[in-house]
Amino acid sequence: MELPLDQVRTLLAVVDEGTFDAAAAALHVTPSAVSQRVKALEQRTGRVLLQRTKPVRPTESGEVLVRFARQLARLERDARGELGMSGAGEPTRVSVAVNADSLATWFLRALTGLPHVYVELRREDEDHTAALLREGLVMAAVTSSAEAVPGCSVRALGRMRYLPVAAPEFAAERLSGALPEALAEAPVVVFDRVDDFQDGFVRRLGGAAASALRHYVPTSEGFVDAVTAGLGWGMVPEAQAQPRLREGRLVRVGGREWWVDVPLYWQQWKLDSPALVAVAEAVIRTAGGALRQP
Repeated sequence: MELPLDQVRTLLAVVDEGTFDAAAAALHVTPSAVSQRVKALEQRTGRVLLQRTKPVRPTESGEVLVRFARQLARLERDARGELGMSGAGEPTRVSVAVNADSLATWFLRALTGLPHVYVELRREDEDHTAALLREGLVMAAVTSSAEAVPGCSVRALGRMRYLPVAAPEFAAERLSGALPEALAEAPVVVFDRVDDFQDGFVRRLGGAAASALRHYVPTSEGFVDAVTAGLGWGMVPEAQAQPRLREGRLVRVGGREWWVDVPLYWQQWKLDSPALVAVAEAVIRTAGGALRQP
């Protein structure tokens, strides 16, 4: 069964633009033509491909075709570039989803020295970056999932170590008793309302959860600054914690035997794209020196 490329590109335009009317304007056709192409593609595949909401969203089957359309567009740009047909000044761009802590500690170093390759970064928790790949919104992702998204390859990057730390004065005042009980009552810094990392550490110690007294700080740099300022304790990447531990601005909670390692993986589209290959090689090489390896 063939997938007509004009219909696939139209589906992508509807998803990107959010409405049939906006897609029609972007494609320079009528809204009726857009609707007819999408319906024809749905009939051909035998599946509903779009949720007719505002903005329009792809169904699970639609996500497969949206990802295919983006991969097709990437291959077309690469082919035009190799043939010398690219428009003047047209950049080679790679979209990547990456978690905030990797972005703040090691990931950007991987992007230096990549001539003529530009990146579009989307910051997302490492537990959710794979969803952006699945939806076709990015070409690659740093993720905590070892299970490959359909149509993607996966490679291990290493382990990011997190240390439970606090400001010395805060630790002396609020964390001097039995650790699980103290952590259940002491103020804590968390990234956002879906951040379960600190709670997971307390459960690992035998407690129920971290305290309900929470500061929400949704940036990696702001998070470690909030912990250092004594707002609460928190799990901080080793690379960010170690300089402040040496300076005496932070202390480890529970001693040196406590930490949590988060495995990270690189997932990317299975495409023979020179730009994507260059980014992948640089990321894997940089991660090898920045993350803990098996």
